[in-house]
Amino acid sequence: MDKFIDVFQDKVMPGVLKVSENRFLVGIRNGIAVTMPLTIIGSAFLIIANLPFSGWTEFLGSFGIKLGVPIGFTFGILGLVGCAGIAYYLSETYGIDPINSVVLAMSSFLMLQASKDWSIDIATLGASGLFTGIVTAIGTVLIINFFIKKNLIIRMPDGVPPAVSKSFASLLPGAAIIGLAWIIRVLLEFDVNSFVQWMFSPLATGLNTLPGMLLYTFMILLLWCAGIHGSNVMGSIGDPIFLALFAANTEAFSRGEPLPNIFVGGFYITFLCYGGTGSTLGLVINMLMSKSKSYKSLGKMALPSAIFCINEPIIFGFPIVMNPIMMIPFIITPLLLCIGTYILTVTNIIGRIAFNPPWTTPPLVNAYLATGGNIPAVIWGVASLLLSVAIYYPFFKICEKQELAKEETQVQKEMETEKIAVAEIG
Repeated sequence: MDKFIDVFQDKVMPGVLKVSENRFLVGIRNGIAVTMPLTIIGSAFLIIANLPFSGWTEFLGSFGIKLGVPIGFTFGILGLVGCAGIAYYLSETYGIDPINSVVLAMSSFLMLQASKDWSIDIATLGASGLFTGIVTAIGTVLIINFFIKKNLIIRMPDGVPPAVSKSFASLLPGAAIIGLAWIIRVLLEFDVNSFVQWMFSPLATGLNTLPGMLLYTFMILLLWCAGIHGSNVMGSIGDPIFLALFAANTEAFSRGEPLPNIFVGGFYITFLCYGGTGSTLGLVINMLMSKSKSYKSLGKMALPSAIFCINEPIIFGFPIVMNPIMMIPFIITPLLLCIGTYILTVTNIIGRIAFNPPWTTPPLVNAYLATGGNIPAVIWGVASLLLSVAIYYPFFKICEKQELAKEETQVQKEMETEKIAVAEIG
């Protein structure tokens, strides 16, 4: 195990760190994060409009239709907002004016999504257009950067206000960007949205399978074990996919249809992260019952944050990072929970995710809200938590034995020091 860690740290980690710092992946990750408030707010309205109480729909009456309006104006523009967010953050890495980049990216995105009668097709502004938004945002920023590097921009005299100068500077690259979108969509009548969705479909299909989700989860956990924020690295790849799958579930739920997808945005945090990545709440519970004073103290300190799915005190304080013993349950626990959750979901024992509560929502409550009040999902949450306690227990006991030996040695040293001090006084 130590040899594996050394090889991973020396050979693999430099490449992973380079990938994690890639400007395009960072821009996609940060840009997609802009959509999070929309999904949470939209989910809140969807939950209120569909509370699992008998007679609730009848009680709302026609007001239920009004409650559904914000859903279309949140989930219905995820692709457009994602495009804007990615253009903003990616342009910052090039030192380009982000506002002009956002405006040009959104304009070209809308044109690429034009309907057959050349009007704005609102049906493609949501998650179905998200991948087109990613490609459009990246292309927009690259074209602007090319024009700036080649000095193909209109420069105004020094006395002109900066906002006006920036606007004129974007004229030539803007004309190229919008002109290119016009040629592709209007003159050539090329359906960019269908093509981009086809290009991304293997990745989307792969992550919506059990093997794909297990591999994705394993990579997150392995990176965390090396001290790298695995969720950030893998999220750059997975977040757009899971967001689109989640939006499909939400749309189906709002129409009263069966939810099509299991592995959607929110699945990982709801069913695999009790207390944070690695489901370390099970480890915290073991620590609270420990004979070791230091572990018990750390467990008490980490419990409040673990309840809200924050476990950096455990990952770096226990530690989990570069710890050959604790890496095993840290990786195994979520993988087993993933398999168990998949089996229970595909057999319709527990409900699928249709809502997106904030990721800091405590366990069990999170499962209840995410599945629209599905009680079996909450029961499985309790069982999952107990399972995580059991999996961590034998590995924790190994570490506890080592820690108790250290504490006993420290106590003996302190007693000897005290005896020497007393003897010197006497």
